[in-house]
Amino acid sequence: MTTEQLPPAPAPAACDTACRWHRYSALVPWAAQVAVAVILAQTLFFKFTYAPETRYIFEPRGGRPAATLVGLAELACVVLLLIPRTAAVGAALALAVIGGAIVTHLTSLGVEVKNPDTGEGDGGLLLGLALAVAAGSLVVLAFRWRQLPYVGHLREWSGVGRVP
Repeated sequence: MTTEQLPPAPAPAACDTACRWHRYSALVPWAAQVAVAVILAQTLFFKFTYAPETRYIFEPRGGRPAATLVGLAELACVVLLLIPRTAAVGAALALAVIGGAIVTHLTSLGVEVKNPDTGEGDGGLLLGLALAVAAGSLVVLAFRWRQLPYVGHLREWSGVGRVP
């Protein structure tokens, strides 16, 4: 029997699970990266134009320069998240920036942010988006932590897995 006549070999049962996991391990971090980048990008307009809600949040915390600085940090996160080689760094930076936002919400700002012009609250939307960014960043880091500078080389430096 020649090679052309042989039927294809059946895939082992373990490959079913492993192959499915491999597909998810490629899709999940990309979906999280895009979701985090979209959420961060849509808030940039408000920070750079110093919208009323942004003014309410940042006036006691440094005003327009602070809002612009946070906006620039979030813009850097968006760019880093969308470049495959820097996605882990973008997720770590996003987690740091959004961690500050979450702490501010929980300590001094409150769950609901009010628009000073209308007096209407956002119903906790901004805090919810901040929590979503934190969760998405953690998902990206769970899959891509080895891409962080120095962290991926820890095994080499520590000697773990080295054969004497």
